[in-house]
Amino acid sequence: MTKVDSKGRIVLPQELRERLGITPGTEVEIHEDDGKAVVMPEDNPEQIIDRMEQLVKEASMESGETEPLATDDPVAQAHREAIRKGAEQKTDE
Repeated sequence: MTKVDSKGRIVLPQELRERLGITPGTEVEIHEDDGKAVVMPEDNPEQIIDRMEQLVKEASMESGETEPLATDDPVAQAHREAIRKGAEQKTDE
């Protein structure tokens, strides 16, 4: 069990720090939730991007090959034209 020292400091167990990616210098947010102290590491943008890239890679591998959208679909064509006209009107303003 971890103890709080006279200055209010605690030491997070090494295994927990490693699992959460908390390294020396990592900023953490500490807040109370239902009577418990919650320690959350700051979001690391590089880790978020790496995780997003991994998720995209996994999703693309699961979905397999995809086919391009049909360009001869009249509803899709009308929708594309409406979007283009709207975009052109915005740039003219």
